[in-house]
Amino acid sequence: MNPAGGGRPAALPPAGYRPRRRAEEETPLQVLFIPEDTEEPTQVFDFARLTVSPELQLAFAKGFVQRTRAGGRLRRLSSAEKSYRFFRSFATYLGTLNTPPARPQDLLLVHLDGWRLERQNYTSLWHQVGEMISNLRAVPGLGPELRTALNQRQPEHANRRRERANPSYSRAENQRILSAARHDVRQAAARIRASQALAERWRAGDLAGEPPQQRRRGRLAAFVEEHADVPRTPRGAPQWWVRQLGTVAEHMEAVHLSALEIAAFVILLVAMTGENESTITKAPAGHRRPDGHAGGIASAVVELDKPRRGSRRHMDRPLVDLPKWAGSETDSAGPGPDQREGLSTPFGVFMLLYELAEGPRRLLGSDRLLVWWARSGGGGMGAGLRTGADGNLIRSWSQARRIPADPAPGAGPDAQPAHLDVTLGRLRLTYNELNQEPVAHTETTLVNEYLLRNRGNLAGYQRVVAGALAREVAKARSHAALQVLTADEVAEAAEHPARVAARHGMDAATLRRLLAAELDTVMTGCVDHDNSPHAPAGKPCRASFMLCLSCPCARAAPHHLPLQILVRDELANRRISTTPLRWAERFALPHTQLDDLLDRADPHAVAEARDSITPEHRRLAERFLARELDLP
Repeated sequence: MNPAGGGRPAALPPAGYRPRRRAEEETPLQVLFIPEDTEEPTQVFDFARLTVSPELQLAFAKGFVQRTRAGGRLRRLSSAEKSYRFFRSFATYLGTLNTPPARPQDLLLVHLDGWRLERQNYTSLWHQVGEMISNLRAVPGLGPELRTALNQRQPEHANRRRERANPSYSRAENQRILSAARHDVRQAAARIRASQALAERWRAGDLAGEPPQQRRRGRLAAFVEEHADVPRTPRGAPQWWVRQLGTVAEHMEAVHLSALEIAAFVILLVAMTGENESTITKAPAGHRRPDGHAGGIASAVVELDKPRRGSRRHMDRPLVDLPKWAGSETDSAGPGPDQREGLSTPFGVFMLLYELAEGPRRLLGSDRLLVWWARSGGGGMGAGLRTGADGNLIRSWSQARRIPADPAPGAGPDAQPAHLDVTLGRLRLTYNELNQEPVAHTETTLVNEYLLRNRGNLAGYQRVVAGALAREVAKARSHAALQVLTADEVAEAAEHPARVAARHGMDAATLRRLLAAELDTVMTGCVDHDNSPHAPAGKPCRASFMLCLSCPCARAAPHHLPLQILVRDELANRRISTTPLRWAERFALPHTQLDDLLDRADPHAVAEARDSITPEHRRLAERFLARELDLP
């Protein structure tokens, strides 16, 4: 609580609360993993089964505990299983050597290379190598040579990963995927709402005059809603009248979402938000409505969880509906079915899923957004309600829908199109490609880990970037050049201030203030801030100082050169950590203007200005580019 007042006490756990641990050692070689998700089962991983020396077994077990400890990166059971699987695979390889290492300090980089060569035919080889490197980094007692090699960047690994990565979908392919998913979701909503309405009519007694079959369907729909099952005989078989109306699967899926329909919802949410698979499939149903259901633009805020982000794992994600004035990109005659159902926005998809899964969510006592009915299940689970989703559902949906890919280059009109392999990873990459904005990661990660390895629309993207750059450069050329006082004019102003001032459209008093740095606006000085083109006449200008580069009220003097150099260099540096299109749209114009300014300046003056840059100049430039100097 804020000691100054104005806050409220933080919520505290109830008395007797003990935090749930995720990993603890039963014995030195048997590690009990307790997933962070309480719905996942615990599991014991036995490192005594590894075919290496007892000393290495213990070292690998300690490394596993380090990776799965509270606050560690591995929080899900599937992640822990994968880590153990690679420890076991590496141990199996070491056991085949003529002289296997016996201690952690005996492990060498050549052992990792040998394990990799045995797995070189795997398509996911470099992902597996990266996982094994992470495992070994956590192992205590390694020799300095191997430890140094593991901590170095693996350029070959990164390059191979980019080479093997699937490209994004084209705009047309992405639209076909979304259209197919929306079709499935729309049909699911119509079916479930009809069943719910029929059940309500039966409960209200409104089906008394209907045929017996219709009354039975209403009774059955109400029973399935309340019990997530059908009426059965004492022996567990569906009652005779239930069998007459259809199969158990048909009755359950009349009221609940099916596996392929929940896959369609996941596809829409990933494709429209750019969030990754686990974040969406583990999303909660709970949300806040900042709009207060008061009309206007509807919105919801959902707290999503991305464990790999560590302390920044929890994030509030706003989902906003389209304003009513925003028309459809494809239908200018009026709102289409996607707009009417809200399926053109992540807000609409989220709220529809929240509605359709509300009943089964209540039956399970779950807070998960994704709840659906499975016809069968692995591990002897059988049919029943499920939460979440996995890649197998997306794969099944892709195989069932057989969405055509774009024709191959040079293909004839009679060529049969291939069918798309729909994956959430490629959908997310497509979102990044189309929106050019990071989602739960930095712009550097967006550029280096997503866009750089995307080969799908490279030529088209390059054309878009080139067009944006050309427009911004043309804009810079069309603006009047910033008026600049040279060093000779500064010297002349000492004797003839009125003459120099008139030459640059100001009076002598304003010139003196400009040269005394009293009118500075970071990279220039402003000689008439009450008559700016960026503000109403007679009102002080509140525009960003970046706009001074093209403002008729701005004047530059020699003492502005250090900051002009610093800002120009930083804008150039941002090409590395910003997407090309975003850089072109945000920074190409001021970068071109500053280039022109420095080209017009005397080269010796520029060199002297660069040498005269002080820490104060750097701090001011950093604050300016961080937008700390913008007026609210």
